[in-house]
Parts: sequence; C-alpha cells; structure tokens
Amino acid sequence: MTSRRKFLKNTAITTAAIGLVPTFSSALAGCAPSDRINIGLIGCNGMGFADLSAFLEHPQVECLALCDIDEGVLNKRAADVEKIRGKKPASLYKDWREVIDNKDINLVIVGTPDHWHCLQMVAACEAGKDVYCEKPIGRTIEECNLMVKAAKKNKSVVQVGQWQRSDLHWLDAVNFLRSGKLGKIRLVRVYSYQGWNTSIPVVADEPVPAGVNYDMWLGPAPLRPFNRNRYHFTFRWFWDYAGGLMTDWGVHLLDYALYGMDVTAPKSIMAMGGKYGYPDDACETPDSLQTIYEFDGFNVMWDHAIGINDGAYGRNAVLGFVGENGTLVVDRGGWEVIPEVVNGTKRMEAVPLKNGDGRGLKNHVKNHLDCIAKRNPNTNASIEIGAHIAKFSALGNIAYRTGRKLVWDGTSFTNDADANKYLIPEYRAPWQLPKV
Repeated sequence: MTSRRKFLKNTAITTAAIGLVPTFSSALAGCAPSDRINIGLIGCNGMGFADLSAFLEHPQVECLALCDIDEGVLNKRAADVEKIRGKKPASLYKDWREVIDNKDINLVIVGTPDHWHCLQMVAACEAGKDVYCEKPIGRTIEECNLMVKAAKKNKSVVQVGQWQRSDLHWLDAVNFLRSGKLGKIRLVRVYSYQGWNTSIPVVADEPVPAGVNYDMWLGPAPLRPFNRNRYHFTFRWFWDYAGGLMTDWGVHLLDYALYGMDVTAPKSIMAMGGKYGYPDDACETPDSLQTIYEFDGFNVMWDHAIGINDGAYGRNAVLGFVGENGTLVVDRGGWEVIPEVVNGTKRMEAVPLKNGDGRGLKNHVKNHLDCIAKRNPNTNASIEIGAHIAKFSALGNIAYRTGRKLVWDGTSFTNDADANKYLIPEYRAPWQLPKV
C-alpha cells in the first residue's frame, strides 16, 4: 500500500537521481517546436512537483515557469528542475496570474490547495491552455459545474490527478467485476484508514513566515491569522480549504466504486462520525466517518479513520465489491477475489492476488500528452470524471455537516433547503466565483 508520504518521498528520490532522466539539451533535441509542451506549474509543493517530475520524463516537455507563494519552496523546486534538466525554468512567479498571462505556456499544472483549483483552472482554460489539475477538482458542487463548463467552452484538454484511472490493475479489476462472475453486488465497501496520519496538536497563531505571501495563499478563503496547522499539507483538515479524508482519498476510491458499478448520482446520503480519536486536536474535519450512499439494489459504504491502519481485508485503503458468489478486493497493491463459502462449499473459484505495477502516474501523464497531441478531451480522468466524483465526495461531507439524511436529485437536495447552502461557496473579496 503506497501512502502519500511514501509516494512523495519516492518522487524526491527520483528527482535527485540526476542522470536517470535526460538533460535539458538532450531532452528537446529533435523535438519540433510545434510538438513541444511548455509547462507552467502553479503550486510547487507535494503532488504538484510530483506531477511535473512525471511530465519531465517526456522529451517534448519543457518547464517554462514555476509559481508558488512560498519563496523557499519556489527556489528549491527551481533547483530541482535544474537537476533534472540542467536548466532552471525561465520564470519564477509568486502570483499565479502571471503563469496564465505567459503566452508561451500551453499546459498548466494546478497543484495548489483545493480552494484554489476552480479559479486557476477556469482562468487557464479561458487563456486557451490545457490543464492537469490535482484532485479533488473542486471543493463545492458549483465550482465543479463551472470547471466542466469552462473546459468544454474553451476546448481545453484536461486531466484530473486521479491517476488510478490509468493504473492497469484497477481496470483489470473492473473488467472482472463486470463479467458477472461475482453474482449480484449487494454492497461496495470503501475504506481509508490512514495510520501514519495522526493528530495535529493545537498551536498558537504566529507571524507570517518570511518569503510567504499569505494573503495570496488564502485567496478566496476567509481571512484568518497565519497558523502552521492550516498551511502546507495539513490544510486539508480545515473546511475553509478542503474536505478531510472524504475528499482527499474519497475521490480516488469512491471513483472506482461508481465506475465499477456503472452508476452516477445516489438517491440519498447519510453520514455519521466525528472527532472520536482526537477530540481536542486542531482538525475541523472528522477523524472518523461512516457514510452510506443509497442506490437501487445496493449501497456504497464509505468508512475512514486517521491514526488507525486496520481497514478491511487487512489493507488500509481498499474497495470490496461484495457479491453473492464472492468479494472482489482491490487497492493500489493489486486485486483478488475471495470466494463466498456456504456450508463448506465455495460458490466460485478464488482469484489469487494480481499485483499492480506501480505505473499509474506515469501512465496518466502519458495519456494526457497523447490526448493533447490529438486534441482529444476524453482523457482517462477527464474534467467530467473528476467533477462527478468531487461532487459525490462533497455530498458525503454535507450529509455529515448537516447531520441529516439527504435526498439528492442530481442537482440539489429535495428535502433540505439548509443543505443546499453548502452547494455554492462564498469567496472573500476581491476574489469572485468565475462567470463562465
């Protein structure tokens, strides 16, 4: 099982291994200018740079610009690009709008916190650029709707960072699921138990660190004093910027629950949870949460916890498609089928573990580049796919925050006017929700 921390550590090791990738001069040799992909990265920490590193494995790609509100991060990543390609990016920005205005850039990677994705992706599309945007594609229902509209209107080729859509063993698992051998599926269990990710203690507000444009980091989010808990990785545990594990891991795992079952919107959603493990820590989002999505003939059950590794089937981030004849279990390591045994008789043959090859992100980036070359918007994780699952995960959080069972018609809640207030975000001035 690959945790985010291990994934990013491995990326850093790869980045440091100069010589494993071509230098700048040799990478572009023989590549016609019309075939080159000129990238600008917005948000250089964490997955943003992991994404860029995967793109830089391709000879037609050049990194023209990096943008980050943290000068320390910006300078470090510029040096990292130089190690990979032998040359620093031509431009280093602290205002993301300069990336959008750079007419030489034709592909923008959005690696910023979730609350920034909508504004930056829409602006990139309106400037005629293609986009690779980290997940979740949007933080709210309306943001997702606007992002789909902008991509379609401007004919941008968008890939969302749900790279499991390009991981071959996940697709093999879906093919087996759809063969019908499992019999009728009654339940899809989806677990994310992240033992390495424990509590964050309460710390006092403090002055903004030197070299950080904190007002730009906040952007459309409410104005608050600087607090290190709300910054960098741990921003995801605060409602102003993200949606906790439900949206962080949910968009990966729940996506395959829906894709495997070939369904879209649930009939209803209910959720229960809270800060059970760490009631006095700094997180706002629940450390434990169980959510039930109702469909015709089966349910999808989401279950998450931080500080605990004991998920289902001996794995910590996993799906189980529970059928009459057996259960298909899949995670980032591989997939297998566990037969149902009744009165000592197996209802089907077991399928032993089929390991994955760990090339999901690499495949995902190649798929995006191939689609850009063909001007094909149907990437493996298109804007429609990314928006759909981001909205699905957001519905679970809304059910938790209202504490009520909600009936959903695909556009709004039909039984709870108060719940509909969560569908459209309020942006802090002078930032405004895009008009597409």
